[in-house]
Amino acid sequence: MSESTTRLAGKVVVVTGAARGQGAAEAAALARAGAQVVATDVRPEGDGCRRLDVSKEADWAELAAELEESYGHVHGLVNNAGIIQRGRLGEVTAADMAQVQAVNTTGPLLGIQHLAPLMPPGSSVVNVGSSAALTGYYPVAYTASKWALRGVSRIAATELGPRGIRVNTIHPGYIETEMTAAATEAFRETTLRETPLGRSGTVDDIAPLVVFLISDESSFITGADIPVDGGLTAHGGVKSISDAMRPDAS
Repeated sequence: MSESTTRLAGKVVVVTGAARGQGAAEAAALARAGAQVVATDVRPEGDGCRRLDVSKEADWAELAAELEESYGHVHGLVNNAGIIQRGRLGEVTAADMAQVQAVNTTGPLLGIQHLAPLMPPGSSVVNVGSSAALTGYYPVAYTASKWALRGVSRIAATELGPRGIRVNTIHPGYIETEMTAAATEAFRETTLRETPLGRSGTVDDIAPLVVFLISDESSFITGADIPVDGGLTAHGGVKSISDAMRPDAS
């Protein structure tokens, strides 16, 4: 067997939101690296994807019991499932806030609570945040939920570290998925102008990082926030100013 198919050999890894898009790419990459992947989604599509509503504690409890019976241990959790609500400050409602928080923040928390007891030393949790968690991105409910997820991740890294369990958060930028497909062309063009690498990302830009963070190669990395955004959050909003100061700027 090649190194690429044995990199995660023997590891059982749960991926949420795995029916399509970024989650499907992550699950496929983990499987290619040799992991036994338990793919889950609230709307499972095709074969091999188990239904899981991450906002429901009973669903997590049931999954944990099944995993304990089937495998005994879980070595990785990728909290990828998420939803977006684009209401601005004057538009967002309390119901919007609660719905997005339930999936984007409480869901990963419940996953960690229920699966961490099954994790041996060397296990890894990867929480999928967003570039919104590093900025003042305008959709209030979504941005607040991703900032909150950073807090959950840091606390989990602190509390689970003594058990040898790592917890890290990745922050994708503008990635070509169904979620971003709903954005307007003007929004897309503006975002790409503010991205130093000058392009949108793909799911294949995200999946290898997830594999690395689940693997033993990242054994001394925990509590980290890792942007995968083409430099979007690196410049603090000054790229447009820098561009305007160039001699050839129009």
